[in-house]
Amino acid sequence: MDEMQIIELGQQAMLTILIMSAPMLGFGLIVGLSVSIFQTITSIQEQTLTFVPKIVAVFASVIIFGPWLLSVIINYTNELFNNLSRFIQ
Repeated sequence: MDEMQIIELGQQAMLTILIMSAPMLGFGLIVGLSVSIFQTITSIQEQTLTFVPKIVAVFASVIIFGPWLLSVIINYTNELFNNLSRFIQ
């Protein structure tokens, strides 16, 4: 296994991680921004108000995108195993 193969494998792994984490991070960002705007408008500065909705949003996005996330990681694993002979020399 040469350096280019290792770099390619690392790039594919990082891209898969970014693709899989994007829905949860997006929902958390949208809910966090909404809660921040709500806190600013109402002048409520409760710290726990920021965490609970984000946790619920991330959990809901995992449930919603679960089948898609599973298919992404299965495709990556299949591709990795199919190209295993290319990495071992």
